[in-house]
Amino acid sequence: MNRPSPAIVAQGAVRRLPHLALWLFALAYVLPGFIGRMPWRSADITAYGYMAELAAGHTDWFAPTLLGMPPDVDGLLPYWLGAWAMLLAPSWIPPDFAARLPFIGLLALTLICVWQGIYYLARSPLAQPVAFAFGGEARPKDYARAMADGGLLAFIACLGLAQLSHETTPAVAQLCFVALSFYAFAALPYRRWTPALSALVGLTGLTLSGGPSMALLLALGGILTHLLDRSQATENPRGHRRGRNRLIALTVLLAVLASALNLWRWRITLPPPTWHAWEGLASLLLWFTWPVWPLVLWTVWRWRRQLFGRRPSRHLSLPLWYTLITVGATLITPAGDRALLLALPALATLGAFALPTLGRSVAALVDWFTLLFFTGCAIIIWVVWIAMLTGFPPQPAANVARLLPGFEPRFVILPFVFAALATLAWGWLVRWRIGRHRAAIWKSMVLPAGGAALCWLLLTTLWMPALDYARSYVPWVRRIQAVIQPSDCVAHFGLSRSQLAALQVHSPLRLEPESDSARCDWLLIDHGVVAQTPEIVNPELWQRHSELGHPHPGEEGIVIFRRVSTALAGSTR
Repeated sequence: MNRPSPAIVAQGAVRRLPHLALWLFALAYVLPGFIGRMPWRSADITAYGYMAELAAGHTDWFAPTLLGMPPDVDGLLPYWLGAWAMLLAPSWIPPDFAARLPFIGLLALTLICVWQGIYYLARSPLAQPVAFAFGGEARPKDYARAMADGGLLAFIACLGLAQLSHETTPAVAQLCFVALSFYAFAALPYRRWTPALSALVGLTGLTLSGGPSMALLLALGGILTHLLDRSQATENPRGHRRGRNRLIALTVLLAVLASALNLWRWRITLPPPTWHAWEGLASLLLWFTWPVWPLVLWTVWRWRRQLFGRRPSRHLSLPLWYTLITVGATLITPAGDRALLLALPALATLGAFALPTLGRSVAALVDWFTLLFFTGCAIIIWVVWIAMLTGFPPQPAANVARLLPGFEPRFVILPFVFAALATLAWGWLVRWRIGRHRAAIWKSMVLPAGGAALCWLLLTTLWMPALDYARSYVPWVRRIQAVIQPSDCVAHFGLSRSQLAALQVHSPLRLEPESDSARCDWLLIDHGVVAQTPEIVNPELWQRHSELGHPHPGEEGIVIFRRVSTALAGSTR
């Protein structure tokens, strides 16, 4: 027997958040970070490099390579999307921004799927609030809308979502397809064809984006959740059987597709049994999922009777399964932060179900902490920006000059206008939040989501030139081009995929692997490789020319060698 719901919600507490305001707020979160920048280092530029190779016709569409190297992530679909966008975009759109257009759509679709998934889970019979003796409890659909509003705000508030969701990487595609499949399983009892199509697109897309194992496990969890939903089986047995058969057929299709395209790749890397490794994972979990993880723990505690009752609660079991699979992937995969990104839709859902059970003192604590934290962060961003332009205060200006030598700040009017408007909107939001008006379920998530969006927008407007200088490879490539003529052939050894992608994208240098170095007059080797094994370079063939790195101190160090015969010929002229 299941215990009564811990949610005690009156109709007055499920006031709708105006959806025009909600989607405008979501749009203000989605677009900053995609606009006005170059591809950033590591995964972003690497993925773009493969997209550019596909668009230029330099590699096979079913086995993309970059200078002969396959991608780290075996997914094909994210690279296809970027390449197709580059091919279809008009010439006046820069290629790197054209490659981002599909990922803007993927992030927007993610937000929609998160809202819809929470809405349908909140409509589950066991998720409903307690019925009052004389009426007045929240109506099911109004309650579900308010819960979805709060859950979406909680999702946007997660600190780990900001940067990784604004890159052109397979992780963004995986996040969207995980959210799409989550919506499909949540809406299955209430819709006939939309959940089936969403599950097909979501799980197939996840399989083609480098996550076939995760897609299969999520499908199995969705089937199990559906089979154990006794209320749906009793009310609509025919629809329940039809949904079950479709899910089983889809699971078989996923396994066949992954096998046909040879997508099964097990890259399990267990963390070393050291305190430092586990401390790092714990730190990642705490800050990446803040402020949702305390709400998740509270949800598990307050809804424990529904979670462990005789009738498994769909609104808890489905997001818990997604959380276990994605967090488990975080622990056993090298790119733990990108795997943890996929857990955020389910964690936001669990966090949403804590909102109707929070006391006023807890909600007030969340509000005051959020207000002080994000207001302080916004002030710091503004102060550092002013210091970059004017030199005052002197200490922040000196810090920027030390961290970004050679960077020349400039004032751009349009980003400043957007930043000023966002700051004014934050002031209005704080004033509204502390005003005297009826409480709504989603009220406690307004300041966390608004503060996260504010700081992200300020960073990607006021600080964008500095971030672009520090996070892109353009200054690094310019340093190399100042040494090597654009038409020269350059051999390379030990460089990362992201470095090679940057050289391929940002320079006209002709790159060759070290095995073909006989045709080249220049050789680039990673500084770490030379430091560990200096004998790797034959001094009779190569003369050390210079050593340089990214303007950000201590990063991307490489050693440049010049062929001895070429150097001697140049010195005799």
